[in-house]
Amino acid sequence: MNRTWLLGLGFFSISITWALYNAFVPFFLEDYIASVGMIAFLMTLDNYFAIFLQPLIGRISDRTNTRFGRRMPFLLIGMPLAALFGALIPWHNGLLLLILFMVLMNLSMSIYRSPTVALMPDITQPHQRTRANGIINFMGGVGSIIAFGAGSILYDQHKSLPFLTSSILTIACLAILLVVIREKRHAISYAPADGYKLRSFRREWTKPTLFLLAAIFFWFFSYQGIEALFTLYGKNHLGLKESEASFSLAFFSLAFVAMAIPSGLLGNRYGKKPVIMTGIIGLILIFSSITFIDTLLGLRILLIIGGIFWALININSYPFIVALGPESSIGTRTGIYYIASSLAAVASPPLMGMLIDGFDYAILFPVAAGGMVLALLFLLGVKDRGVSVQSNDPMAASLDP
Repeated sequence: MNRTWLLGLGFFSISITWALYNAFVPFFLEDYIASVGMIAFLMTLDNYFAIFLQPLIGRISDRTNTRFGRRMPFLLIGMPLAALFGALIPWHNGLLLLILFMVLMNLSMSIYRSPTVALMPDITQPHQRTRANGIINFMGGVGSIIAFGAGSILYDQHKSLPFLTSSILTIACLAILLVVIREKRHAISYAPADGYKLRSFRREWTKPTLFLLAAIFFWFFSYQGIEALFTLYGKNHLGLKESEASFSLAFFSLAFVAMAIPSGLLGNRYGKKPVIMTGIIGLILIFSSITFIDTLLGLRILLIIGGIFWALININSYPFIVALGPESSIGTRTGIYYIASSLAAVASPPLMGMLIDGFDYAILFPVAAGGMVLALLFLLGVKDRGVSVQSNDPMAASLDP
């Protein structure tokens, strides 16, 4: 069976965990905290860990050499711990215990997130990575659909059931990955990179990389703010039930899943930059339109279209940042990718939450549209179109991602 599809199980478990976390933890926090801005701040705890830990762990994994490989040791530690603390979240009996479980789960997720992402380019030829990224994001999108759909049903039965189910699936996915992925045998070039020199880290920050990271920051600024606050928007602005608000996000995820693999193919054929630009322009229009929607049907239709445009952006962004640097720094570039996305996730929900506190929930989507406009402007500064070049190595053609 294709290894990329099986590697997607790692993204499947991560997506389920984050989707449930973002959909239901705000309701737990709302029992203790009245300020939307403070709730949004607490929902960004994972990104503070990501800013400092993801680049470090990605760089360490580039230089790790064990019998399990470079990346798998981090999965072996992080995934069981994340499963444990995630299952404990709904069993809190006070705000301090809830925050403790949130911190421990987020810390555990930070241990294995970058190494999981870096596994894909490790075992995939460069000209196949955008398509492979489409496949693994397809798996991640399936996880989000299950989380928002089945998770809503389970949540209505008991608040602990979605989190317990997610933890069981995480352990099952880890077991399958251990059986299927043999890093030292499957990696294109296994030899760990040498040294921890700061100079080599600085070389990653080229002008095209900086412009692309700025664009990544702003499109994740828009996306992360909506993801963290959408269920509260649906409940308090549109008058939806909690389960209806979380289930509505499944429509966005469904469209993302349907477009994931085609987005990778489009990026390979036409270049990652023009495909991403199309997605950004589309989301500017969608986010601007949602502001005027006050019906559940209209909202879900626009979320479907928005999910298609988000796939054009998301599927091509990570292969784009990896392609701008050398093969020996995949883990490092994975880390700096997460610096940009995590900084956005740290800044966006609290800022949008404070704007909601000061104005109204109606401000959410106009601010998101503005973030996409800034992302477009920075992307225009990246001169590389991100067109994939097929390897002339005859062995490359025989390697299926």
